[in-house]
Amino acid sequence: MITVLLVDDHALVRSGIRAVLSQGNGIRVIAEAEDGESAIDLVRQNPPDVVLMDVNMPGIGGMEATRRIVRLNPKVKVIILTVHNEEPYPTRLFKAGAAGYLTKGCSVEEMVQAIRQVHAGGHFVSNAIAQSVALSMLPGHESPLERLSQREMQVFMMLMRGDRPQQISDTLHLSPKTVSTYRTRLFSKLGVKSDADLARLAMRYGLLEDAK
Repeated sequence: MITVLLVDDHALVRSGIRAVLSQGNGIRVIAEAEDGESAIDLVRQNPPDVVLMDVNMPGIGGMEATRRIVRLNPKVKVIILTVHNEEPYPTRLFKAGAAGYLTKGCSVEEMVQAIRQVHAGGHFVSNAIAQSVALSMLPGHESPLERLSQREMQVFMMLMRGDRPQQISDTLHLSPKTVSTYRTRLFSKLGVKSDADLARLAMRYGLLEDAK
């Protein structure tokens, strides 16, 4: 029996996934979490075989949670399950340690296949994601967001989610001055002059599709 932890801040989404994974396919959901911090605690207490991880959630978000879970317990395999199929998400999440990447429009069969494949030690990438990653490697297709460090990307997504600088400071355990410095770096690296410009850039690359 393959055990799974569901991580998504929408209870309805978790309920739907739990229902489709409880149909006698050798997979059992043993716990649910609504944010990255709770997921890390659950992995520490009772490690599942596989984590199905959303990306945009309150708190540290799915990217940082993936990185911490893989560091905490390398035996736990993380599959990203999100609406995002455009770069820079896939590449960055694989670098963070994800073993699989699915979109929320995937079929039940594809989800089950992904869980079994990563549990067996492999990787799984849906066709749509694989195409996006391949295209990003071609000249002229590089996203400007690839210039950001992991921490800069995290601050960027929290700003786009509507988190205030003080919230970012508290969540990431950074000083307000450091958060301000990251914001200034974002403007410089991305060639923008305002938060509105940042939002337009995020929309262009599909990063605001499921922003809360």
